[in-house]
Amino acid sequence: MNRRFGRPPEPGRAYTPRPGVYAVIEAGEGILATFQEEPRPELQLPGGGIDPGEQPLTALYREVLEETGYAIHSARRLGMFHRFTYMPEYDLHAQKMCHIYLAQLGPRRGPPTEPGHAAVFLPWDVAAERLAVSGDRHFLGLAYTLPSRSSGPR
Repeated sequence: MNRRFGRPPEPGRAYTPRPGVYAVIEAGEGILATFQEEPRPELQLPGGGIDPGEQPLTALYREVLEETGYAIHSARRLGMFHRFTYMPEYDLHAQKMCHIYLAQLGPRRGPPTEPGHAAVFLPWDVAAERLAVSGDRHFLGLAYTLPSRSSGPR
C-alpha cells in the first residue's frame, strides 16, 4: 500500500516526480542514520534520489555510502510512501516517491563523501523520536516489529 506523509500537495502547484530509496540500517541495538546540515539540520534515513537509468538497489548502496561512509548488505523492501515537499537545493517542488528498505550494516569504507552529511548511530527509540521525516519514522516502527530482523522483535 502506498501512503502519503507530511503536508498535502498545494492545490494548483506542479510537483516534479522524484523517485528515491532510503534504508533502515540495523546496527547492533539501533540504526545507522545520517545527519544532514543543509537545507535544515536534521536526522534522516540514509538514501536519496535514483539517477536516470539506475536500478533502485544500486542507488541505495551508492547513496548510503555517500552519506555515511558505510556499506550495507541484505537489503529488502519494506514499502514506499509519497511526500510533497520543496527542495531548496534544487529550487524544486517535488513529489518524492520514497522506497524504503531494511538493510544490514556492512563495513566502514571511509568518511561520507556527500558534503554536509555525517553518520550517526541511534538507539531505536531515539530514532523513532528524532528522525525528521514522518514517513521515515513510520517505516522505522514497521522494521522494529519484524520477527525476521537480525535481533528479533522487542
